[in-house]
Amino acid sequence: MSASLNKVILIGHLGADAEVRYTAGGAPVASFSLATSERRKQADGSAREQVEWHRVTLYGRLAEIARDHLRKGAQVY
Repeated sequence: MSASLNKVILIGHLGADAEVRYTAGGAPVASFSLATSERRKQADGSAREQVEWHRVTLYGRLAEIARDHLRKGAQVY
């Protein structure tokens, strides 16, 4: 069995401020929901937007950066 890697790049908007908690050892962990959207043309020519929500978790220094900078509605890459 060989190992594989799946890579995903998400660009979207935050549904709420990043929530930060700490492990028993004191390491920060941040979580937030990210909305991505896609516009598709329907058979009748009208456009339809489909929104998908992703739950993102960050650890360590990235969690601290999220705590300090990520606010509801901000665009995130």
